Amino acid sequence: MALLSGCASMPWSPKPDSTTAAPEPAAGGAAPVGAASGNPAQAAGGACTPGPGGKPAPASCGGSASFGPAGPPSPKATADFNRAVNFMRSGNSTEAELEFKQMTLAYPRLSTPFVNLGIIYRKAGHLDQSEEALKGAVERNGGSAVAWNELGATQRLRGEFPDAAASYEKAIAADSNYAPAYRNLGVVSDLYLGDPERALTALERYKELTGEDRPVTSWIAELRQRTGKPPLKPAGAAPAPAAAPQGASTGSDANGPSKDAPPATKPAPKAGG
Repeated sequence: MALLSGCASMPWSPKPDSTTAAPEPAAGGAAPVGAASGNPAQAAGGACTPGPGGKPAPASCGGSASFGPAGPPSPKATADFNRAVNFMRSGNSTEAELEFKQMTLAYPRLSTPFVNLGIIYRKAGHLDQSEEALKGAVERNGGSAVAWNELGATQRLRGEFPDAAASYEKAIAADSNYAPAYRNLGVVSDLYLGDPERALTALERYKELTGEDRPVTSWIAELRQRTGKPPLKPAGAAPAPAAAPQGASTGSDANGPSKDAPPATKPAPKAGG
């Protein structure tokens, strides 16, 4: 079982790669991704498809394939999950909610139904219920980067900024290659907690993982300027020339500013960032 991470909670989305499946359009941008075969593909920023026997997917997927102590789901659980996913994809959130609720009763050790309930509640503006469901998810599977990331997204909307940052940190601890958590940690650290140092570290790691250019490059440049760090050299830039003998001219200033100058203003996050 896999699900899309809370794209609605991000100021921008990572570029999909060949391992991702395009998410279905949904209000708020968050929806589960499932497949009728019971072997869901990874969504942008979501959980990876587990390997044979429930083994974790390759780290390159960027998500968490762990089902926690419950182990791989049964064929019936997978069928029930896919049915709920289809309701959610079609925009029938009422039926999707009922299906996922039934799954939490029938399969109480699985975390993914709780995560999807958390997404449904958040999209409906029921943040208390969303946080409760997502806390239930991480209680069942503390190794799910997706679940921790979704919990952080809800906590941020509730104004619980330190808690949101802590949840993003736990998502990173669960999967050090899970890019959306770095992005979210950078945003909440800079815009809501006034911690540009942590924001810079998180966003540089996000850029390293995704290769995304704009607007993250401009934001990183602005953060480096604010924290007193030298600007990054453009990719492929030639190394600085050796020091010239006294009185000689190098023809350029080796200590000059980077071409990737910081933006005049920091990019503002989109609604739900």
